[in-house]
Amino acid sequence: MWRRDHARQWRDIRLSTYNEFVFAYRQYIAFALDADAIISASPHPYKPDEMMPYFDEAGRPYREKLEATIMAVRLVSARRETADAAKELVDSARRIAAARATRTGQNVPTEFFDRMWQAQHKFMVSARQELGLSNIWQDTEE
Repeated sequence: MWRRDHARQWRDIRLSTYNEFVFAYRQYIAFALDADAIISASPHPYKPDEMMPYFDEAGRPYREKLEATIMAVRLVSARRETADAAKELVDSARRIAAARATRTGQNVPTEFFDRMWQAQHKFMVSARQELGLSNIWQDTEE
């Protein structure tokens, strides 16, 4: 009985954490695509082909929330695949935000969004599997 309660508590913790992460990621993207968002970008210190986005004071809370929730996902994930998929999703969101530093939202390369949707799909499938939910997207793209 104790193990079942313990497993249920951890499932609830993970579900809450994943929900907060997805909410933070969606807010981050919404801010990055807002026409009034002030975003700058500079080369990533460790990845020469990547740019790092920087937000003004209005955008800082979105970045901080995304960073905090990705750390929480890494802390509570039972499967490495879930944490890796969340990281891939954050990297995709950052790539879009960095692209927005020099473009309007409509001019961000389509492949950046394609990668983000693929990363989102991976995260959702992995999180659902970890939470013991069915894979409702089994026959769709990976």
